[in-house]
Amino acid sequence: MTPEDIKAIFGLEPEAAVEYLKQKGVAVSWDWQDMLDDAHATAFTVAKTAGMDVANDIYRAVVNAAETGQTLEQFQKTLTPVLQSKGWWGRTQATNPDTGEAQTVQLGSPHRLKTIYLTNMQSAYMAGRYAEMMDSVDTHPYWQYVAINDSRTRDSHRRMHGRVYAATDPVWNTMYPPLDFRCRCRVRPLSRAAGESRALPSPTLETQTVDISSNEYTGEARYAQRTGLRIDGKFVAPSAGFNANQGQTMLSRMASVAIQKAHAVHPDIARIALKIMMGNAKFKAALSAADLAWVQKVLKG
Repeated sequence: MTPEDIKAIFGLEPEAAVEYLKQKGVAVSWDWQDMLDDAHATAFTVAKTAGMDVANDIYRAVVNAAETGQTLEQFQKTLTPVLQSKGWWGRTQATNPDTGEAQTVQLGSPHRLKTIYLTNMQSAYMAGRYAEMMDSVDTHPYWQYVAINDSRTRDSHRRMHGRVYAATDPVWNTMYPPLDFRCRCRVRPLSRAAGESRALPSPTLETQTVDISSNEYTGEARYAQRTGLRIDGKFVAPSAGFNANQGQTMLSRMASVAIQKAHAVHPDIARIALKIMMGNAKFKAALSAADLAWVQKVLKG
């Protein structure tokens, strides 16, 4: 799947997707379990990059791919020699920086670069898509989950296919794709006329804490939460590490930055700016409870 394919499927211009990638910081990790849920929306990370000078190279390559519309093949061709020159390639002995012990690990490979490319492009485009859909909630107040439904579609994603809920339903807090690595699902906005008769009641959400394996070197247990719903008695939820709506997290991060800037200016200037921003439903919905309380206090003078 190329950026052009994603754009065609999601009906989205690339600017919002690129902005999503650019607002991330870069974090290094040894195991994928070290970075879960909201962390993926605010930081770019690739497992087995801790202690190796490659995380920024991979991040820059992903952003460039989104900006220039690189295909997967172009992305791999550009990045592979860079990673090979730094020794981040193939199956080799590497030192775990957390323990100082050597272990055999799989570093870079064509398969791994494909996963990095597809997962980040999907996350970026879906986060941008979420921001656009929030702007049109007044005219399209219902959302429908859409899966690809072919031989590669996961059963849980297939069960969500076609389900319609109000755009403001809490179900989208976690059941907004991607729900797993290489997830190809999307969400389609529906007008009131198209969605009202098809909308399902708000489901009862259930949160399960799952064991995602202990750190084999430190023995520390690691857990992740999965929040989902029951469909025909089966628990359907994002996979571990994807239990957050990355579009929501992106908007919350951007709103938080705006609030921080408002804190730094004269109250009279902040009051004018905040009054304008609070007229945007997307901005208002993205505020944390603490930030909303502060804004309301400033606006009251």
